[in-house]
Amino acid sequence: ACGGSSDKAADSSAATEDKADSADSSAAAGDGEAVELVVGGVTSSSAKDAVTYFGEKVNEYSNGTITIADFPDNQLGNDEQRFEMAQNGECDISIGSTSSVSASYHDLYLYDVYYMFLSKQEVYDVGFGGEAGQKILEGFDQFGLKGLAMWENGFRNVTTNNTPVNTVADLKGLKLRTMENSIHLAAWKAMGANPTPMAFSELYTAMQQGTVDGQENPLAIILTAKVYEVQKYITMIDLFYSPCVLMINEDIYNNFTDEQKEAFDKAAEDGKVAERQISQELASSARATMEAEGVVFTDVNKDEWVAAVQSVYDDASLKIDQDLLAKIKAETAK
Repeated sequence: ACGGSSDKAADSSAATEDKADSADSSAAAGDGEAVELVVGGVTSSSAKDAVTYFGEKVNEYSNGTITIADFPDNQLGNDEQRFEMAQNGECDISIGSTSSVSASYHDLYLYDVYYMFLSKQEVYDVGFGGEAGQKILEGFDQFGLKGLAMWENGFRNVTTNNTPVNTVADLKGLKLRTMENSIHLAAWKAMGANPTPMAFSELYTAMQQGTVDGQENPLAIILTAKVYEVQKYITMIDLFYSPCVLMINEDIYNNFTDEQKEAFDKAAEDGKVAERQISQELASSARATMEAEGVVFTDVNKDEWVAAVQSVYDDASLKIDQDLLAKIKAETAK
């Protein structure tokens, strides 16, 4: 899982200095000389492990001419900030949740439509590998970026502390922390909840103090962020599949030699496979781990939940690309 996406920037002065130090080598990369790439990453263990693996592979495949300087845990800023930094060259590579940058790149809203995908395999085959998914990844070039791969956050589920959620009606009036995303907000409101955008870094304390009644995230993040310590109920509604994207500044990439591009692309593919595998392994064990801690899980009939958010699909104000939506629906036979 790629982690929370609305954290405020930490002190990035050291990262800025390191980025400046690597500027000369970046400029020389077109000659096949050594280049160090600054990577702005997120908080989740799967993403951090995958970046380490990616760095090892790109160093190996490029015969040491490409190395990375990794700044995980939102050290360079939140997802939106790193998206902008990668565009203007303040960092070379960024990893971030698609939900956080969809306000800038509207095609990414397709991944925020609730129940667009009903299984991970459907996501891999259609959401990422299908015509619409490939178009979305290629579309990062309009921002001066090269989309490299979609990584995994996973299907999002809802947690609460005082009241278990068994039906849509149980959400009525509950104050739930969400991301700052128009489709998320619209869908939660359609289900009767009171969605409350909040930085992920503030969430644990907010749950602890009762500022919010609950939140929604993939199981792996609920586990690794220790949400289960202050939220004792988890309802398995699998709202939508939440990916994150690995991207690089296009000028940096274009300055590579052909050999470096081949090495970099191969390492990026290996990193994608590794991240998804790590995320899947973590998610598969998360439920049992949290149940052992006393967390109560509820499995629901999703038909009721799917019906509750249908109005969101057709809301023109939400800027969902209807052509892309139709392509995905056709490929998933919805």
